[in-house]
This record gives sequence, C-alpha cells and structure tokens, in this order.
Amino acid sequence: MIQKLTRNSIYSRQTKTKKMTIDERIELSETRIFKAVFPNTTNHYGTLFGGTALQLMDEASFICATRFSRKRMVTISSDRIDFDKSIPEGSIIELVAKVVKVGNTSCKIQVDIFTERMYSNERELAVTGHFTFVAINEYKNPIPVV
Repeated sequence: MIQKLTRNSIYSRQTKTKKMTIDERIELSETRIFKAVFPNTTNHYGTLFGGTALQLMDEASFICATRFSRKRMVTISSDRIDFDKSIPEGSIIELVAKVVKVGNTSCKIQVDIFTERMYSNERELAVTGHFTFVAINEYKNPIPVV
C-alpha cells in the first residue's frame, strides 16, 4: 500500500518518532489565512479598517505561536505595525505568520498581509507587524515555550 505524504502526515510522524528542532518547528508552524475584504470590514474610504487588520494579524500570530509551541499562548505585545498600502474593498488578502525569534518563555511572530486584486494577478505587501507571545501554564504563569 502506498501512502500519500502530506505536511500533516509528516508532522505526525516527526512528533511521534523524534524531537523536532527549533527550525523544524518554525517551518511547520508557518500559518497562512486568506480572507475577502467585504464592505462590512471597510471604512468610509472603502479600505479595510486598521483595527480589523490588527485583529486578523493577532489571530494569525496566535495560531502560529500555538502551532509552534503546542502550549497555551497569550499575546503580551504588538510591536511596530507598518501600514504601507491601503487594502481596498473587494480585495483578497493573505495573512502570513511565521516565528522570527524564540526566547525561553516567549516567541516573536511576524505577520505580513498581502493584498491581491480579485480579478487580476497583482499582489503586493500591504501591512507588516510583530507580535510577542508567552507560553503559560494553567495558573497563568510563564513556562518554557518549547
């Protein structure tokens, strides 16, 4: 019987048979989320609300941090958020979250939002930001992130 290897099956096999390196954890935890920008998420200029972008970025970074550590994670800070391009209504956005720094109890996640015109191949980086998460135990005390 031939088994088709997928990212999930490789991940399951790695976690059961050997301890993953930090680099392997980082690679497997990269998180991508796609969304359509509808009128209910835009401001009076017809572009994505900045607060909505921040909420989506925090969600993507939380998923990435949790997939990286497989522990309870909480956001402790958001660093510089650069809104380089506006994101117009009717766009498709992709959020890409990846671990860029690992500490003892924390990790830093970079999130990029790319915007695509719905009916063309244009794609550009619109927003970049960094979020820091801490691993906690059931008593909400910091614990090692890996």
